Amino acid sequence: MSLDRSLKISANLAGKRSVMTRTERIAKIKADKKWDDKKNTALGLAKTLVSK
Repeated sequence: MSLDRSLKISANLAGKRSVMTRTERIAKIKADKKWDDKKNTALGLAKTLVSK
């Protein structure tokens, strides 16, 4: 049996990510020197846009 055309997923539909993952956000905040290990936690981070 073959899949119906409407069920197939195209790689082009994935698009570009608009938000970084948690580890990427922490790395960016640390690079900007806005991270303090004693005060900050990985929970509740602000969303950071992916640079173009």
